[in-house]
Amino acid sequence: MMIQINSKVKEIFEWVYCIVIALVLALLIRYFIGTPTVVQQVSMKPTLIEGQRLILNKTTRTFHKSYERGDIITFEAPSTAPAKSTKAEYIYEPSNWFQSFTYYVLEINKMSYIKRVIGLPGEHVQIKEGMVYINGEELEEEYLQNTVTTQAKNSHLIDFTVPEGYIFAMGDNREESMDCRLFGCIPIDKIESKVLIRFWPLNLFGKVD
Repeated sequence: MMIQINSKVKEIFEWVYCIVIALVLALLIRYFIGTPTVVQQVSMKPTLIEGQRLILNKTTRTFHKSYERGDIITFEAPSTAPAKSTKAEYIYEPSNWFQSFTYYVLEINKMSYIKRVIGLPGEHVQIKEGMVYINGEELEEEYLQNTVTTQAKNSHLIDFTVPEGYIFAMGDNREESMDCRLFGCIPIDKIESKVLIRFWPLNLFGKVD
């Protein structure tokens, strides 16, 4: 009888061990490699529509690769208050390892935005007459609808230089997008991922431009 109980206990521990390993691997893949997500915002219409499902690539952050203009990225949402400079402000900082784990890995109570990279570190950005200019050259934005114009949302973010270590990002749905025009440029270390592919709906499966 004792042998039978020990055998059952051993089997339970083996299952628990397998489940723990699977959870750890899933969290590691989610944080360092990539993860699926659902579009929940209107700021990237018509490129991305609410309810569409994406695969996010997190290896750019993991291996400290650079981002390019036109990349669609996700990043930790900064303070919604208007920035006092060209740099976005981040008020919340976890105070211990457990808060860091639940916030950054489990993403509990964490909000993220999805936008498109427009200005890179060191570039001069101007928003005028409904257009965007990078280093004095008008930016061609073929992904925007013909009727879309770009208007500033903060007086000190009309003519500025993107700080080193930061990027300037906006949504394709310029009128309905809360983006860097409001809260300032995003630190590159706050960027979480880059959109890899759209896998739902199936008729739109593939790379998102």
